[in-house]
Amino acid sequence: MNLHEFQAKGLLRSYGVPVPDGGVASTASDALRVAKELNSDRWVIKAQVHAGGRGKAGGVKVVDVFSDLYDLSANMLGMKIVTKQTGAEGKIVRRILVEKATDIQQEIYISFLVDRDSEQHMIIASSEGGVEIEEVAEKTPEKVIKERINPVTGMGQFLGRKIAKKMGLDPKLLNKFADVANKLYQCFVDHDGMMLEINPMVVTGSGDIVCLDAKM
Repeated sequence: MNLHEFQAKGLLRSYGVPVPDGGVASTASDALRVAKELNSDRWVIKAQVHAGGRGKAGGVKVVDVFSDLYDLSANMLGMKIVTKQTGAEGKIVRRILVEKATDIQQEIYISFLVDRDSEQHMIIASSEGGVEIEEVAEKTPEKVIKERINPVTGMGQFLGRKIAKKMGLDPKLLNKFADVANKLYQCFVDHDGMMLEINPMVVTGSGDIVCLDAKM
C-alpha cells in the first residue's frame, strides 16, 4: 500500500519525527482555512499524487502572498500531473497539502528499504538531497552511502552518527540526525515498510532537522 505524503507525515509525526506544520485540502477554500490556521507569512502547496518529480511538473508551489493562495490552490486541484513515474496518462490532483514554509539551509536524502540479497533492512543516505537518488548515483556515486542495519541492534545512535559523518554534516548535527534517523527507522519497522524515503530532509537556518517530504 502506497501512502500519500500527508498520510506518511501523519505517521511520522506520531513517532516524534519533525515535519512541517500543515493540513490537507480538497478545495481552494479548504486551503485558505488551513493557511490561516498555520499563522505563517509563507506557505507551500503540494499536489498529493503517487509520483516523484511533482515540483518539475507544477505540483509544488511556494506562496509568499496570502491573496495568491486561493487561485494557486484552485489551479492545482484538478490539474493533471505528468512525470516519469506516471507515464503519459498522468495523475489527477484531488487533494493538496498546505504547509508552513521552511527555511532551508541544506538538503539531505535518506531512505530505508528491504535489501533482498542480505534479507536485511538498508539505509541509503546522501548529502545531495532534493535530487532523484538515481541521478546522484549515476553522476556522483561516491556521495551515496549505503549501510545494512543489524536486525538485532537496529539503527542505534552509532550508525546514525556514522552516516552523518560520512555525509560531512556539521558535528553539531550528528546527534540530531541520528535521533531523527532512529525514529524514521522505528516507524518503518513497526509498519512493515518496504520503502520509506525522505527527499529532502533539511537543515534549517536555526540548526534543526526537518523532513520536508515523505514517501512510504
